[in-house]
Amino acid sequence: LGLLYQEYRDKSTRQEIETRRLQDSQTDPEENSPSEETPSEAEPTSTTESKAPPQISLLRNSNSRFNLWQDLPEIRSSGVLSILQPDEIKLQEAMFELVTSEASYYKSLNLLVSHFMENERLKKILHPSEAHILFSNVLDVMAVSERFLLDLEQRVEENIVISDVCDIVYQHTVNHFSVYITYVSNQTYQERAYKQLLQDKPAFREVISQLELDPKCKGLSFSSFLILPFQRITRLKLLVQNILKKVEEKSDRENTALDAHKELETVVKACNEGVRKMSRTEQMISIQKKLEFKIKSVPIISHSRWLLKQGELQQMNGPKTSRTLRTKKLFREIYLFLFNDLLVICRQIPGDKYQVFDSAPRGLLRVEELEDQGQSLANVFILRLLENADDREASYMLKASSQSEMKRWMISLAPNRRTKFVSFTSRLVDCPQIQCVHPYVAQQPDELSLELADVLNILDKTDDGWIFGERLHDQERGWFPSSMGEEILNPKIRAQNLKECFRVHKSDDSQRRKLGSRNRQ
Repeated sequence: LGLLYQEYRDKSTRQEIETRRLQDSQTDPEENSPSEETPSEAEPTSTTESKAPPQISLLRNSNSRFNLWQDLPEIRSSGVLSILQPDEIKLQEAMFELVTSEASYYKSLNLLVSHFMENERLKKILHPSEAHILFSNVLDVMAVSERFLLDLEQRVEENIVISDVCDIVYQHTVNHFSVYITYVSNQTYQERAYKQLLQDKPAFREVISQLELDPKCKGLSFSSFLILPFQRITRLKLLVQNILKKVEEKSDRENTALDAHKELETVVKACNEGVRKMSRTEQMISIQKKLEFKIKSVPIISHSRWLLKQGELQQMNGPKTSRTLRTKKLFREIYLFLFNDLLVICRQIPGDKYQVFDSAPRGLLRVEELEDQGQSLANVFILRLLENADDREASYMLKASSQSEMKRWMISLAPNRRTKFVSFTSRLVDCPQIQCVHPYVAQQPDELSLELADVLNILDKTDDGWIFGERLHDQERGWFPSSMGEEILNPKIRAQNLKECFRVHKSDDSQRRKLGSRNRQ
């Protein structure tokens, strides 16, 4: 059997990490640099499954599970490698990886349907409504993948030198990929239903465990199959980015790649919004129930409002002149709810409730870090409300539990302020960068989930092990533990990463101008 998509994706991203490590260690990355491509694993098809994936003749080489386009016997025997320029070979590899990864993805989708969804024992255990929530429109997703793969296969078989694939990506994204939005938007319900079934139905738990042990699954969990569509649509955008970085500038292939990337980005954003919408609505309703207003009531629930950060801080009592070493008596607890457009300041009261005593629009907040005041006043900052609930200016001296918590609050409260390494409003010429070597799942709203091989600009860091970063491929920002990544030390590699990032987004001038300041949470 060939590689399942989960294996393919893991191998590909880890190879990307190793390639970047090697480039980073070289004095001159232009000399003796290995291929920038992540090797593409050949995907032999399986005849043991109920529905065989579409056949791709170039992928039938069973001698290796990990092939490059240039390693295929058809390519080596054709003599084309002696004719093509090195840059064109790199481009061929990038396009070939998009095709082979789709074959691997289709194989895994087929296994999800044939091995899990169509299992007779599982069908008897699940009510039709439960099965619908659990598997959603995966049949539609698989049908779309099959049509996409067949068109890619036809293009590959037209000529051993692939002319283009981004035109096919564009057509399918525009006409068919909306099925991904439907599937991914169901993710919150899907996860909840799966956990509930494991808890409430021992028979379901037993069957799933037995199915996971089948050699077909190669030790992979059922949940890893359920999340495949979201992983694939995100990865597909990155694969198109990789092609875009290698096509000749101002060419038809560049324009086609830019168009495909733009459409994929629209689908990915819609998927992300679909996932967030339900959880955000539930969260806002929950918060609204916990708030009691000492001041004039502010409506919390709004379709355009979501939570950015919440938590406890210590407020200093009395004017600044009254500060003494008796800080424990000078500070008392307050609780903040920070939304994308509003700050609510509360005190916790019995019954898991919060009494609101002040508020302000987020745009009218300013923060200021205190100079070194000694250990007793460490991690203290000033929060100014230019116009509070009483229509006047107010100031709060607040103490956080750690340096990272202080910086996280300051950046969330006032996202336009300058960070340690770069101003949000400046053009990014050079700043520290990091690549992710361990995946990370965000635990708080102001954190950023990371995938293997993500490259990020480091905008700020703390002494206690946290980094505030901006991911290059989508400009999403957030905090993550510094242990999740390795800093990129070679300035030429950093400059190359930024140059490629600008090129990917060149079709939207306004997006390019905002590269250092968009998506401020």
